[in-house]
Amino acid sequence: MKNSFEETFLKKSISVNRLAWKILEELLDKRELYGVSVDETAAGTTIVDAGINSRGGYGAGRLITEICMGGCAKAELTSKRYGDLELPTILIYSDNPLIATLGSQYAGWRINEEGYFAIGSGPGRALALKPKEIFDEIGYSDTYDKAVVVLETDKQPPDRILERLAKDCKVSFENLALILAPTSSIAGATQISGRIVETGIHKLRRLGLDPKTILHAFGFAPIAPVTPKSAIAMARTNDAILYGGTAYYTVEYDDEEKLEEIAKKAPSSASKAYGRPFKDIFEDANFDFYKIDPDLFAPAVLIINNVKTGNTYMNGETNDKALKQSFGT
Repeated sequence: MKNSFEETFLKKSISVNRLAWKILEELLDKRELYGVSVDETAAGTTIVDAGINSRGGYGAGRLITEICMGGCAKAELTSKRYGDLELPTILIYSDNPLIATLGSQYAGWRINEEGYFAIGSGPGRALALKPKEIFDEIGYSDTYDKAVVVLETDKQPPDRILERLAKDCKVSFENLALILAPTSSIAGATQISGRIVETGIHKLRRLGLDPKTILHAFGFAPIAPVTPKSAIAMARTNDAILYGGTAYYTVEYDDEEKLEEIAKKAPSSASKAYGRPFKDIFEDANFDFYKIDPDLFAPAVLIINNVKTGNTYMNGETNDKALKQSFGT
């Protein structure tokens, strides 16, 4: 196991923006293959459209997922049967899950300024420290001179947003790259399902598990069918994780009794809102995320293996009935 010195060294030696920029270069070099378009603003900022006016696709979604995780995780595409549904599925694995998720992928950067709204995530967060309390908790930040930010949006960002992002990330305009991935695109749906590991870590953290005890992570989730209606796309991508996602964590935990109790509460089925399509749950909450039971936001199945004892806890189950309702099959 890593001691505290090794953990500190690893955190300082890993630059999520440096690793992600290398993956970005592949996306840029093969833009026609991946179905994305690339624009450069007058100031030199690179903007990748992965689904607004470009077709994007699964391949682009896979690379965007790896970029979003700061190059600290791998994503693969496959298919899996959920009840009598056969669905495209994204599989994620990481040996640096803390940095990959909370240090990069977590969609914790809400950009809402003068009529423009987007959810920001990806390695640029580790430069801007958004939100700062998470980076203080995990003891990580980045100092690279280039930044990659993934925006979940269906609109091109105006110049004032580019100025804000460059300033927050402390980089020049020409060293800033933005990837635009609307939820109602294949690339967008793919990268959202690619958040399966992060979603589980966020739930475990909320239940009191120290995320620094998580050594390795693995997960998979179905990729929701696309729809031109953004509200339905948002609901379907949530359902893909809540009712179809599985996350597996290897932890080093001292308190076995507490770990077992956390594991019981970890899957989405622990929520009183569980069982209905997210669209209906969202409507009942008057379209306010903050009125939805936070216990709902978790993988359908969550598995924890404690290396200190060898014990493994598995809770939850996939819900193909809810997936069929959500996906309109």
